[in-house]
Amino acid sequence: MAHVTPAPGSRQPVPFLTEVHRRSLSRSCGYLGLSRAAWYRPPLDWTVRDAEIIAALAGLVEERPARGYWKCRKLLKRRRPEWNHQRIYRVYIAMKLNLRRKAKRRLPKRERVPLYVPRMPDTVWSADLMSDALANGRRFRTFNVVDDFNREVLHIEVDTSISSLQQVRIFEQLKRDHALPQVLRTDNGPEFLGEAFVQWAKANGMAIQYIQPGKPNQNAYIERFNRTFREEVMSQYLFATLDDVREATWWWMQEYNEQRPHDALGDLTPAEYRQQAARSSILELSA
Repeated sequence: MAHVTPAPGSRQPVPFLTEVHRRSLSRSCGYLGLSRAAWYRPPLDWTVRDAEIIAALAGLVEERPARGYWKCRKLLKRRRPEWNHQRIYRVYIAMKLNLRRKAKRRLPKRERVPLYVPRMPDTVWSADLMSDALANGRRFRTFNVVDDFNREVLHIEVDTSISSLQQVRIFEQLKRDHALPQVLRTDNGPEFLGEAFVQWAKANGMAIQYIQPGKPNQNAYIERFNRTFREEVMSQYLFATLDDVREATWWWMQEYNEQRPHDALGDLTPAEYRQQAARSSILELSA
């Protein structure tokens, strides 16, 4: 049988050595690198020992209940890099925060077409609309625009209805803050097919790329964003007015763009990824 050396400071083997092998307490503690004072001292409860991690995890999950372990771990790593990931995971499980996973359904095999990933910001944007309701049952819509390059949320408009003329106004506003993209990827909704918006996009050199009907995967970036936005904002709160929705959305956008690490961006935030691309472009031009 292979001999396994216990970790220094471990208490568990002490009774085995003293009772089975008839070793003295001093010698047993010496084998394990454990002082006698540490043996007699009652073990510290984990809720006291890990109080800081418990408070940090509780705060993250209270803000966004849908956050899983990996997202919490990455956020804590940015704040407290000295915390060991195994310790964070142990506390996460002890707090019973692990979410139940949905069973995967078996789907027929289908050919996957990789989605184009822009190499520069403001090259390809994605846009889509979502629907929800206030506490009094009044329906409203959101118009979401995302930069496919760094997953940055460029704009979320909240209103009872969003027409083609309103979309023109939104893109005029975005035009002042960003260069308009070469391509705007959308579905075939009537808002995107309206004459006013189509003619404005053509006059401003922005090509509209319509996805195939029934193929939301062709607009995967905005679809994935919509799911996150619905889970973390729309489904988390009961809004009384449109202004409540706008305020919650604005604060969430700041956190999403400037604080949240994204797996696809190498755990950088959208703002950090855009800055990194800008620095790389300057270095290439100066070389």
